[in-house]
Amino acid sequence: MAGRDLRALFSTNDRQVEAGEAFTNRQGQWQIVQAALGEHLARVAAPGFTVEDLENPRNNILVMHGVGGIGKTTLSRTLEAALASAEGRPARWGEPVWPTRPSLLPVRIDLARSAGVDFERAVLTIRLALAACLNRPLPAFDIALRRYWEHQHPGESLEEYLRRGGLAARFGKNLPQQMQSALSDVAQALLLPGTVGSAIGQLTGALTTAIRERRQTVRALAGCARLADLLDVEPDVDALSYYPHLLAWELAQLPADQAVAPVILLDTFEETGTRTHRDLERLLQRLVWLMPNSFFIVTGRGRLQWADPALEGQLDWTGPTAWPGLVGQAVPGPRTAGTPTESGRQVLIGDFSPEDCSDYLARRLTRDGRPLIDAGLRTVIAERSHGLPLYLDLAVLRFLELRRAGRTPGPADFGTDFPALLTRTLADLTPDERHLLRAVSLLDAFDLPLATATAGLPHLSAAARLVERPFVRHDPFALWPYHLHALIRSTLRTADDATDDRWTDTDWQQAAARALAALGAQWQTSSGPDRRLLVGCLRQGLTLARDHQLELGWLTDAAWAYTDDSVWEPLPLPVQEGREGELATAGDAVAELLSALARRQHEHRSMTTSRLTRVIDAGLLPAELTEMALYYRAKAHRDLGQNDASRDGMRLVADGGGRLAPDAARGLAHLARATGDFPTALSTACTLGWRGRGNRVLGDIYFAHGDMNQAATAFTTARTEAEQHGNTGEQAIAQAHLALAYAFTDPARADDEIALAEQLLAGLDQRATALTLKVAALAREAGTLTDLEGARALRTEIHAAGITAAEVVLEVALALHHAVLGENDKVRAVIDRLHQGAQRGDYAYYADVAHYMAGLPLAAPSAVTWLDGPDAVRWRWQQLVQERQARR
Repeated sequence: MAGRDLRALFSTNDRQVEAGEAFTNRQGQWQIVQAALGEHLARVAAPGFTVEDLENPRNNILVMHGVGGIGKTTLSRTLEAALASAEGRPARWGEPVWPTRPSLLPVRIDLARSAGVDFERAVLTIRLALAACLNRPLPAFDIALRRYWEHQHPGESLEEYLRRGGLAARFGKNLPQQMQSALSDVAQALLLPGTVGSAIGQLTGALTTAIRERRQTVRALAGCARLADLLDVEPDVDALSYYPHLLAWELAQLPADQAVAPVILLDTFEETGTRTHRDLERLLQRLVWLMPNSFFIVTGRGRLQWADPALEGQLDWTGPTAWPGLVGQAVPGPRTAGTPTESGRQVLIGDFSPEDCSDYLARRLTRDGRPLIDAGLRTVIAERSHGLPLYLDLAVLRFLELRRAGRTPGPADFGTDFPALLTRTLADLTPDERHLLRAVSLLDAFDLPLATATAGLPHLSAAARLVERPFVRHDPFALWPYHLHALIRSTLRTADDATDDRWTDTDWQQAAARALAALGAQWQTSSGPDRRLLVGCLRQGLTLARDHQLELGWLTDAAWAYTDDSVWEPLPLPVQEGREGELATAGDAVAELLSALARRQHEHRSMTTSRLTRVIDAGLLPAELTEMALYYRAKAHRDLGQNDASRDGMRLVADGGGRLAPDAARGLAHLARATGDFPTALSTACTLGWRGRGNRVLGDIYFAHGDMNQAATAFTTARTEAEQHGNTGEQAIAQAHLALAYAFTDPARADDEIALAEQLLAGLDQRATALTLKVAALAREAGTLTDLEGARALRTEIHAAGITAAEVVLEVALALHHAVLGENDKVRAVIDRLHQGAQRGDYAYYADVAHYMAGLPLAAPSAVTWLDGPDAVRWRWQQLVQERQARR
């Protein structure tokens, strides 16, 4: 505990009340770093210190933690710069207090998932930093690492890996040469012939034997007592996690004038796993333990629990004896003079993590050493606080007030916001900043221009000042880099505002209208197509239009832009309390419309038709967006095989002559093809052009006829057109169909086409296209499949999606497979399934195709109107089977 809370102390007769504090003073944290690092350097330099002592407690770690957005990463980067040079150190931090030798080597490693850092990359980063600093091999470690690399990355050079991953650009290209030098020196000492790089196994085996025999030629490496053992074991990731011991040993052998003290900054530590899945955390803990001559500064959202004995078995070293500096509650700020830093190596930055909220409440009010607030209530308060220490303070006071009134506080007593929190948040703000704060509470995220426009202010200066406040979070990689602390935002919008400059309902409505207009202006004036900006503006704009019953304005054009590229990112909007699922405004209707279109990639098409019917029947959409709902409902009807309903909807849209009329004409062409009326489908396709995706429709027609050359040409043209128009979604669709065509006629070529389609689909959400690609992968293996488990699983997945076209093409792929193997009885089973699907009148011609592939006679005259007659179609499909048989 940092001290006594006098407010709590004088609110109760209980003399055991204590309180902790949060701290965000960056200069104070620099002082903590200086003190801890100075103690570390002194300890390493003391007589008797040895890196080979694996039993002594570890105090080579400092932890700084706090909620997301509090500035931990910024602090980590600033510390890295400050430790690297005087130029990188903020002037107000002052001069460091440690000696000039050994020289410090800061190495920052971002453990965020987005950075793609695993344990292997972390170890390589440290070694690369040392390679750049020392410019000399570290033989014990380098030999072990080379052996690991050859075993885990056969055929992949370390140099190429470093270049591709960006590590070579960050640290230089010294490491591979240093490793080779170390290997060459050892090989020479052992009198080994040949190229060392191609005989790492022979070298390590000979070296292990020489070390164990204490040969004079390897006496330097023989000083590392555990090297031979590490070279004996399987070189996997678990073994790699012990190699830092070799690195620590090599650093200890450096001459005094070359001595270096690594300071390793591990940022975003919370992403190493959860508190129940600690695999990466366990490896990183070994790194810290096995490098006692290095100092580690960990930044993350929660404090490290390594000193907790309950973790025994999950981590290698646990408990207060192993980690004395990590015991107990986090230190909330700079230590006072005379406080030993080794007794508190966890520093709380800003807000609390959920675990620390509960821990804080448990310690804040106690009686006889036991928490006064029970565990269940602590959990409720912690969740409601969003980690804000001020909320915890107010909750403690409310708890005491309720007890004074003779009540037992319960969860319902903490279900509302604290008006005092709002008052205290606004207390030290300027009038412009107070005005801005209320305005940006309408937004999920903002930048300076958006905040200023929402507030209706003429200048950015107030917004620039506001974003420096601790309740404004900053994410430099986000679309809009700033957002309010969740609790501050909800309080501003829901709590009773008793301040003198509180807003009226009209003020809120006008600010919402300004925010909507500002979002539209950002989207409409962007320099080029920006899908991320479009989706972000739609999410925020639709929420504003819905919650404040605003006119749609630019949202109509944005809705069209959202559908044009066929990407289908999710558009989840926050649920309005008491209005779940209600359609009362145009904003509600547009949000539900776009949500239904996006969710159809994950729901059965019958759900899509129901949701779109509900939107249409509500009558809240403008005419052009009603056309959108009608078209996509008709498209869903077609996917379900409900051709009559689909045809009615497509005709209605086509006859309307609106923006989707070409798409509806394409839909009619697909419906004609589905019923086997190919002349009508062809004549319609020839009129569609790019806007109606005419070439893709032609490709589908030629595919049905077994004319894979013309189909591939049409699909290739369709893909090129999409690329020229910058339509990534359509490009992926055309490429998937092209891959399907080659899967039937040229399996070798299909490999490349499938790979390209997968690349184009990455980041898109197109369920039907993804299923087409899976069918293509199956068709490519026709005649060589050893079992059909994959096909059965794919059929189940297609049924769950409710996409008839994918289902019938899957059956055609299976018919090809069985026909190639001469399994006509199984082809007949496929035909039976195709006939069952064709009872609704869709894709009946594929049953004929299955007959043609197997050389089976039709059971009855066909109603299909082929473009060049059934004989030509039969011949082409039989040719595909024969060519595939010839390849077996």
